Amino acid sequence: MGEFGTLNWTILVVYILGNLLLGYYLSKRISTADHFFLGDRSTPWWAIGISVVATYVSALSFLGGPSWAYSDGFSVIALHANYPIVIFVVITLFLPFFYNSGVASIYDYQERRFGPRARALISSIWLVSQTMTSAAILYATSLVLEFITGIDVVHAIVIVTLIALIYTALGGITAVIWTDVAQAGILLVGAIIILCALILEMPESIGSTLTTLKAQGKLNPLQFDFNLTQATTAWSGIIAMTLYHVTVYGTNQMMVQRTLASKTIGDAKKSYLTMGFAAFFIYFLFIFLGVLFYSYYQGVEFENSNTIILKFASDYGLPGLMGLIAAAVMAASMSSLDSAFNSMSTVMTVDFYQKYIRKGESEEHYLKASRYFTIIIALVIIVPAVMLTGSTGSILLVLSNIGSYFVGAQLGMFAVGFFSKQANEKGVLIGTAVGFVMVWYLAKHTDIAWPWFCAIGAITNIVVTIAASVLLDGFSKEYSPYSVRGQIKKFKEEALEEKQDGWYLVPGKVDRVSYLLLVFFAATMLFLFLFGRAF
Repeated sequence: MGEFGTLNWTILVVYILGNLLLGYYLSKRISTADHFFLGDRSTPWWAIGISVVATYVSALSFLGGPSWAYSDGFSVIALHANYPIVIFVVITLFLPFFYNSGVASIYDYQERRFGPRARALISSIWLVSQTMTSAAILYATSLVLEFITGIDVVHAIVIVTLIALIYTALGGITAVIWTDVAQAGILLVGAIIILCALILEMPESIGSTLTTLKAQGKLNPLQFDFNLTQATTAWSGIIAMTLYHVTVYGTNQMMVQRTLASKTIGDAKKSYLTMGFAAFFIYFLFIFLGVLFYSYYQGVEFENSNTIILKFASDYGLPGLMGLIAAAVMAASMSSLDSAFNSMSTVMTVDFYQKYIRKGESEEHYLKASRYFTIIIALVIIVPAVMLTGSTGSILLVLSNIGSYFVGAQLGMFAVGFFSKQANEKGVLIGTAVGFVMVWYLAKHTDIAWPWFCAIGAITNIVVTIAASVLLDGFSKEYSPYSVRGQIKKFKEEALEEKQDGWYLVPGKVDRVSYLLLVFFAATMLFLFLFGRAF
């Protein structure tokens, strides 16, 4: 710990105290459970948008992105180039349902569409999935603190959890969003400094370095072989990971909840558009770092590849850099952990406690309960985080693998809700169970790569759900009011306003600006195609 130095410790401590003070300041505005979950709906869209970006990028991308690209090369970018399509789908189909309902938990939709058992099922699936995801993020951050400061990784897990827990329990979703804004800035500054330093330290010019990497097969971003056993192909990115990320952004309480804190549906959609246009550049940066590190270290194997970026920062020796990197990684991690704590406490309170245990209590009671659940969730997440301390591969890859077991079930349940006339609650329960069995079988008994688990699991879920629904209860004559067609019919029959401030309230209607996402996706794919042939 002594090697960390006074300057670095000062930077890190000031950053931590700043987060805690902000949480304390914002706690004075929290008087009800609704304020804790959604704020007062006065947060500007750009802050929510930055929060969305910061939450998903996290420490896993800061550490795991370069680690993954170090081993697999630039083809990793193919799995993260799909965000424009993802956001196009989410703001067209998902956000109108959730925003119009006015609820804190997005899983309320499943009860309105199917019934209470479907809601309890998807809420439980998400809680388990998010626990594992948060544990991976927590481990990644603690690994950094161990590497940089010498603090034991298990002790670091506890410390990081407590810091994120305190300001989240105090300030709720508003504290989550505004700390995310600051954390995103720190993360980006840290990454750019590392990139500039790495380019300057290269023994050859950047052009010569890229030419060598091209010869070594590390600069091919788009591999068009249709091979289901290979994870980082263009088809995995365009098809499989598009569905995966639609689930992350469309059916994930942690991501959607902050958009529900927007003043209008237009602000909610604009906050997501931020991710649609920014994600490509962010992931390009981290993956580009990984292939440059491969050249710089001559492909040497690391005992733990997640520490590559930390080793370079340590070797470079710029005063205060390690403190900034430590703050950047903690910023990235806590931007995800605080979101997880808040959203998981929301689901626990709204979907279970308020619904099944203590109905009809005061807002003050549910606010207190949500804060207790925040504490319980933080303590629970520590357990799998400690279990992950034996992992040595890319933590971003580990997290993606974990998520692939759950996203198919979530996507399938929402897909049949949106589009199927025949699906009912009994069918959904059966279809989701069969979909899980299918994903387990694929993982244990085949060589199919994990990105395809979501697509195959969701398709299985959809087919079995519809078949079981028809077999058990016969054919339905009309679409549910909570399907896309049902919503369009409702708006037409009741002569409701289709737009609010120029943005569609109706699910399935495409806002004009959304078409720019498709243009941007085409432009990035063309850029990657040309990039792979430029050197």
